[in-house]
Amino acid sequence: MASAVSLLLLSSPRPLRGAGLLRVPRRGALLPLPGPAQAAPPPRASNNNDNSGAVEAPDRLVAAVAYLYPFLDGAHHGRFLLAQFPVFSALLRPLAPAARLFHSSPLTPFLLFLTLYFAVVRNQQAFSRFVRFNAMQAVALDVLLIFPDLLAQSFAPSGGVGFEIFQSMESTVFLFLLVCLLYGGGACLLGKTPRLPIVADAAERQVM
Repeated sequence: MASAVSLLLLSSPRPLRGAGLLRVPRRGALLPLPGPAQAAPPPRASNNNDNSGAVEAPDRLVAAVAYLYPFLDGAHHGRFLLAQFPVFSALLRPLAPAARLFHSSPLTPFLLFLTLYFAVVRNQQAFSRFVRFNAMQAVALDVLLIFPDLLAQSFAPSGGVGFEIFQSMESTVFLFLLVCLLYGGGACLLGKTPRLPIVADAAERQVM
């Protein structure tokens, strides 16, 4: 009996095989110390400005309409281009009622400026950041019209090379406003955030 027990004690145990059995770590292996559960790293911010799933339809519409303000305020810069290419007049004919309402009173542009800046851009409770950012871009774009307006009033040649340069400058300003209207308004309707050249950084600093 004793010899049988001694044989059992001296014999090397065979490793147990099985999916549910706990394996004993080798000598010298470091066991992980228990510690607080590590939280999953936060998702990285995406650089894509496509937030169409988060922007509601009313916000898209209000943000898109805001870009009508600088375009209507600077539409007079396109008088030479519209006279040379009547196709532009045909394309912009749907905006004629809005243009007549905009120019119905000399105070209308100024009142719209105050409304956009104080009632929309500065109103964090009533409007989302999407709406306020696009409204601020429209306001900043309208402020830039001061420079071509002053230049048109002080430099208006009647003929020669100066008149051709003046025509080109006026048409360039009008086309720039038209592109901003189409790009800015179209992106807003799709729920995306447009970034207009020159004014995007200024609008970013103004919108909290």
